[in-house]
Order: sequence, then structure tokens, then C-alpha cells
Amino acid sequence: MNKTEKKMLKEKIKSSISGKLRRYFGKTIDNATPDQIYKACAFTVRDEIMEEWAKSRELLENSHKKELYYLSFEFLMGRALGNNIMNIMQTDIYKEALSEMGLELEKIEEIENDAGLGNGGLGRLAACFLDSLSTLELPAFGCGIRYEYGLFKQKIVDGYQIEMPDPWLEDGNVWEVERPEDSVEVHYNGRIEEYFEDNRMKFRHVDYNTVIGEPYDMPISGYNSKLVNTLRLWRARSPKIINMSEFNRGDYTMAIKDKELAEVVSQVLYPEDNHYEGKLLRLKQQYFFVSATIQWILAKQKRRGHNLWELPKYVQIHINDTHPTIAIPEMMRILMDEENFGWDEAWEIVQKTFAYTNHTIMAEALEKWPMSMVESLLPRVSMIIKEIDRRQREFLTSQFGNDIGKIEYMAVISNGQVNMANLCLTSCHSINGVAALHTEILKNETFRDYYMVYPEKFKNVTNGVTPRRWLLQANPELAGLITESIGDGWIKNAEKLEGLEKFADDGVFREKFAKIKQDNKLKLAEYIKEHNGILVDPNSLFDVQIKRLHEYKRQLMKVMHIIYRYKMITENPSQASMLPETFIFGAKAAPGYHTAKLIIKLINNVADVVNNDPRTKDILKVVFIENYSVSTAEKIVAAANLSQQISTASKEASGTGNMKLMLNGALTIGTLDGANVEIAERVGLDNIYIFGLTSQEVLNIYASGHSGSPEVYSQNMVIKGIVDTFIDGTFTPDNQNLFRELYHSLVFGNGFADPYLLLRDFESYLDASHLVAKDFQRPEIWNKKAIINVSKAGFFSSDRSIMDYNDTIWGLQKI
Repeated sequence: MNKTEKKMLKEKIKSSISGKLRRYFGKTIDNATPDQIYKACAFTVRDEIMEEWAKSRELLENSHKKELYYLSFEFLMGRALGNNIMNIMQTDIYKEALSEMGLELEKIEEIENDAGLGNGGLGRLAACFLDSLSTLELPAFGCGIRYEYGLFKQKIVDGYQIEMPDPWLEDGNVWEVERPEDSVEVHYNGRIEEYFEDNRMKFRHVDYNTVIGEPYDMPISGYNSKLVNTLRLWRARSPKIINMSEFNRGDYTMAIKDKELAEVVSQVLYPEDNHYEGKLLRLKQQYFFVSATIQWILAKQKRRGHNLWELPKYVQIHINDTHPTIAIPEMMRILMDEENFGWDEAWEIVQKTFAYTNHTIMAEALEKWPMSMVESLLPRVSMIIKEIDRRQREFLTSQFGNDIGKIEYMAVISNGQVNMANLCLTSCHSINGVAALHTEILKNETFRDYYMVYPEKFKNVTNGVTPRRWLLQANPELAGLITESIGDGWIKNAEKLEGLEKFADDGVFREKFAKIKQDNKLKLAEYIKEHNGILVDPNSLFDVQIKRLHEYKRQLMKVMHIIYRYKMITENPSQASMLPETFIFGAKAAPGYHTAKLIIKLINNVADVVNNDPRTKDILKVVFIENYSVSTAEKIVAAANLSQQISTASKEASGTGNMKLMLNGALTIGTLDGANVEIAERVGLDNIYIFGLTSQEVLNIYASGHSGSPEVYSQNMVIKGIVDTFIDGTFTPDNQNLFRELYHSLVFGNGFADPYLLLRDFESYLDASHLVAKDFQRPEIWNKKAIINVSKAGFFSSDRSIMDYNDTIWGLQKI
């Protein structure tokens, strides 16, 4: 684009924004509110994307190429304005145009709410995958739920997590388009009538309750791509607006009861499930979005003239973790009951159409549903699940004889529970893990028996993150330095980041690299000052642990390290390291996860003591970032020096935070778990800080039935001194019993002390942390390692992940 074209485009943007302010809001730049300015800017970007979206929809409709439908309970998209401007290659032009109007693009971006459609890595991965699919111009649809309130907005009050509603849609969503013409009915409860027709048994669902699935579509642009894909989100709506007879009798609550009961289905992500009603609502949510999606997919294929016998030729459905698994029997139901397929024909179609990604080996995360609940809520689907189970048991008997224990373990229904992972393993043509180690654990431990039966189904596709949002957008200064040094090819081919490796020994480049990191730390320090009221030293080591709060991710071990440093400085200053360090946490705990919430309270209590003790306040600072989200993550990853990836080996499937932080020049301290293993292989052990037990050693400890942690506690006086602070009043002067539960779990446990082996790994973790401190005080060494990490991050691009999926599982053709 030449200067004249840029000038014309800039004037067009300014005219569009001013015009939208006048026409939509009756305002000018001078008297418009920040929200109105944001919307005028967003609608201007949206107009351009909508034109390309319309072309893409027409192209897909007429091409008859295979399409991917990516079913996920979460899509953690982040803010869309800056991402879309970047993808249409107009970031600099928008900045200039807005500057001439007296506005700043960065401040306008801050007005947008983060879309409340996800929680952690699962949803962020799905968002990265959609970005890569569009950038690579592969036809795909994301399919999920349009949550009205998302997960929750986290407030920290007196150190405790408090869950508040997250009304992210209260000001509307500029980027979505309602598609009422594609609305469908989803049926619950009722009963099944059997009847004969055409010499075969048929089934009719009657006396059911109805919820309307109403779709909202969001365009998913790719970077400098002609294809705009679609994220389709389903909103639950009641077929009844209001019961006028009850309203006119004055019974206003009953008049709207049916409407509210129906629409609660799409209100909140992950309703608490530690009671029956919560479990039932989660199952309703899962069936709601998959039933609506499957109905839409099949209707669409028929409209396009495709024979459903050939469905796998045109459709690939991918199940992201077990939440959408009920889609499998739902497709069987529609094919048999509505399209007149026999069981064998429908089953063959389903098996060729569905693929499954497993994201965890944690037993509690492999979903199971009470069969009685499924029977009541989904009577016809439950019949189909029972038949799948019956046939699978026959097959397993042919493989394993009368090994009843093994067959029960592998069955779809066992002990009155529907095992959703086993349903996927039985039904899908492909099963993949998300890191090399994770996949090996699936094959050799978690799903070993299924791997013996179906070895051809199992594959590995290591996770990845999009370098566009997580480097080009999150860290534009570093992105600019990279482009200046090796060109801009890395933006769409991250493997080209390898070209940076030679600059690790270039002193001038290292200085530029270090200055960018320091500038980002200054920005984050300002953010922390504004939002937390804490002054942090930008020259300190920014030590970051940002991820969902779970015991296996071992935020508690990081707290133990902070306590170690605090005790050393206050009790033994002559031997203590005086390295200034800022410990930054970002995490949400599930509302019903008491232990995780207690760890958040501990973090904040430790922060209160450490940050205010005259002996430590100028050396150590502890910061808990409230309401951690994609937009806050973008600020943190650009500023981080050290990335804490310290999960118990064998527990983390992959991790993606490790990749985002590595991409931005943070060094990793971690166990040989998840994708850390592959990061270590690529950067070399000299450029990562590995510690702790290996996955096999962890599994051996579990098999032995004894952790050995009580012995560590009694024999290691340093560790004992740290753990004792949980109960000696150091951080709880008013209630020494507050953290006794955490103390008890490490020292005694319920039959197995310290199940995540914090005490077993802590000494090794301290050794690695001492090496971190030593290297950070030698900037030339630290920055060389950081640059090498960035240069090796290309493999962990979601573009590579998507190409791997496509080559081994999906078989899509580029548009």
C-alpha cells in the first residue's frame, strides 16, 4: 500500500467512525462516551470483516469441501477489536487515524469486555485453534454456548476469592450476528413410545420439555487471510414468553417461571456441580449445545444436497475434551429416528465422523454421569447409550474373555455411571493426547487397555498458541525487533523464529531485547500499582505463575518458596539471597473447590506479611492479580522473566501458558511434565530450569501407596519450618487453624499424605531456584537464554498443531 492509498484509507476510517457516532448515537467525537467511541470503532472494523465473511460463507456453501466442526464447552476468545484490526493488517493505520482524532487505540481496546466464554487453557486453546484455522484458510466452525454471564468475575475481599456475576454482554456484543432462521428445538424429559413401521421398530419421543436453541455467529478472521470462519454459539430460549393467565391472576413469578427455567441453560459457564441440581444443569447444557449443533449440521448437509450416507466426506466433528461427548448418541438418534438409518449404517457414519482430544489424566476430570439422570433427562439418548454399551461389552468379551474386571473398567456404562471418556474411545476414529509425554501416559497407563485394542486410533498432537495474539499483539515492541532482525515471515510461519538464535550472542541485539523486557515490566508495574495498590520494583525478577488454581499445578509450592525466602531474610540474613523478586499470581478457583480457594487466601495472607515487613518489603513483593483473564495475561506474559510450570510430573497434559511465556522471552522453571518435556528438548537443558521427580518416579510412588512426605517433613528442618508457618500464626495471627487443612494434607493426608508430592520435590525446586537467581544477576547470560527460548518457540505455534491435526485426523482442503 503506497502513501496515497494509506492516506485515503485513514480518511475513510476517520469518516466512518465519525459517521457511526452521529448515526448510531447522535454524538460527535467531542461528546461521545468511551463506550460509544469503542462501538463506533468496532463497527468500522466489523464492516470490513463482514464483507469478507459474506464472501467466505458463499465460498464455503458452493465449494462442497469437507468442513470441521470443533465442539468445545469453552472458547476463551479475549478482546476482539485489536485482534481483528491486526488480522486485517491495519494496526498502524488505525493508530494514526485515531491519533489524529485525539484518541488512542490502546485505551479504546481497554473498554471492550473479555468475552466470558471460557475459564482456562481448554478455552484459550480452542480460541488459538480457531485463529490458526482461519489463518491457514481451512474451513471450520467453532460450536459452543453463548453464556450470558460466563464463569464469574473474581473479587478478592480480605484475601478470599468472592465470585460475582460477569455480565460481559450487558452492553451488547458488536461482533455477533443473531441467526434466528437456524433456530432448533431441543427436547428434554418425557417418555419414549415404541411402534412398528416399514417392518422395523421405531421410537417416538413424547411429553417432552422444549428449549429453543437460537444461534449467534461471530466472525473469526485470520491474519492476512481471505477466509473468515465462524464461531457459532447457542443461546437457550423458552418457547413460552409469558403465561398470561397466571400473570392476569397476579401470580407474576409463576407467569415467567417456565421462561426462566429454560433460559438458565445458557446463563453460566460451569455451574457448581457439588449438588444434584448443578450436575443436572451441566448435563442439560452439554446436551443443549450438541443437539442444536448436530441438528444444524445435518440440516445444512441436506440443504446442500449431500447424501447423509456420505457425511464423513463433508463433515469432521472434533470433541474438545469429554464435555461434548453426548453428541455421539445424539447423532445416532437423529440418523435412526429421523433419517431412517439402521443401527449399523448410523454407527459406521458416526465412527468415521467423530474424533476426540483428551486433555487430562485426572480421574475426577474424566466425566461420568449417573445413568438414572441420563435416563430421566434424555430418555431416547439413554437407550442408545445402553445399546452402545451392550455391543461394546460383546466386543470386549471377544477380546478379553471373562476378564470381568477389565470389561467393567472399559465399559461405557459401569456401576450405574456413563463413562464419557470410554464412550469416546469406543466411538471415535481418532483419539489424541496434547503433548508427547501425555500421549504416552494415555497409551501406557490411563487408556492402556483401549490402546491394546485400538492402537491405530491413538495419536499425539502437541498443543500450540497463536503467535499473532501472544506476540505480535501482546508484545508489539518485541515483535518489531524480531521483524527488523529476521523479517516478518515468522508471523505466519513461526518456525522462522529459529533465525533469532544467531542473535543470542549479539550484544547489541541483547541490549535491545533487554530494554523491551524492561519497558514491559514498567508497564506491568504501573498496572499493579493502579489495580493492587502495590509498588513493585521493575528491576526485580518478575516471577510469574498464571493458570487455573488447582492443587496439581502446585501454586502452594510456589508459596512455600516465598515463605522460604521470607524466613531466610528475616531469620538468617547473612546467608540469604537479597535478590529483589516480585512474585505474580493470576488464578481463579472453581467456586466449590475449597482447598484451591484456601490457597488463594494463603497467597494473600503471605503477601500482606511479606509486602509490609520492613525487613523484606524492599526485596520481596507478592502480587495476586484479581480476575485473571486473557487481556491481563497479555500484559503479564510480555513482562515476565520467569515462568513457573511446576505441576506434579504426569499430571499436566500439556500446558499452554508455558508456550506463551516462552514466546515472550521468559525462562521456564518446571518439572518434566506436559509440554515442558518438549520445550526442554528444543531449548536444551542449559536454557531451562528442570527439577523434581519424573513422571515414572511419580507413578512408582503412587503404586507404592506411600508418598514419603511425612519423613521429609520430620527430617528436613527447612521444609518443616516452612510448613509449620501454616499453623504457627506467622500468616494467621488471629486464627492459627485457618490453614491447618493445608498443613494436614501435606503431613498426614487422608491415607496418602501430600498427594501432589510438594515436599518430595521442594529441595530440588530450591536448587533450581538458586540457579535462577544466580543467572538473573548475570544479564548477558540470562538474556542469551531468553533469546534462545524465543527462537525455539516456533514449534509451539497453534498453526503447527492445526497442520498436524489436519494431516493425521481431519483431511481438510485449503479454501
